[in-house]
Amino acid sequence: MNWKDHIIVDPKILAGKPVIKGTRLSVELLLDRLADGWSADDLMVSYPRLTLADIQAVFALAAELLKEEEYVALSKAS
Repeated sequence: MNWKDHIIVDPKILAGKPVIKGTRLSVELLLDRLADGWSADDLMVSYPRLTLADIQAVFALAAELLKEEEYVALSKAS
């Protein structure tokens, strides 16, 4: 999964937060909903332009960010 096919960062959209292409749905919003217990189906019903591939891209981006060296170093320092 190449999350870059589904997620963009544009300073003109939501102050540069990562969003699903063609929408103003931020990765942050979608992760918050999922953390609140929403399912992928719940998200797609509430946001009809959202696809399962978009949701998978959110997880792919999150996984990539968690692999970043700075994040790993920060967690080891705690």
